[in-house]
Amino acid sequence: MDDARARYDDICDALTAWRPDVRRSTVFGMPCLKRSGRVVAGFARTEEGMVFKLTDPEARARALAVPGAHLFDPSARGEHFRQWVVVPASSADEWESLAYEAVNQDHSLKPAG
Repeated sequence: MDDARARYDDICDALTAWRPDVRRSTVFGMPCLKRSGRVVAGFARTEEGMVFKLTDPEARARALAVPGAHLFDPSARGEHFRQWVVVPASSADEWESLAYEAVNQDHSLKPAG
């Protein structure tokens, strides 16, 4: 898990250096990245993976195709966040590209359906 957190921290460092509108924060105790005040990614310790808000359906489908990826359910009660995908630490090599994708998407879009 320490390696996964270190990978998350490296990605956060790169994104916050690259984009002045991206900063580190926390939401409900989860370390996260915000762009212009909106949460776009995070590190889910209970899920042992990085979480991405992907408003673009094609990007979300690509993320869900990663082995072990699934929709984020922070309550663990079957209440999935439809635009949020958890990618496990076992697929951490996918995190950087997904983080850049999440940061660059339009986060004012509401989930379809």
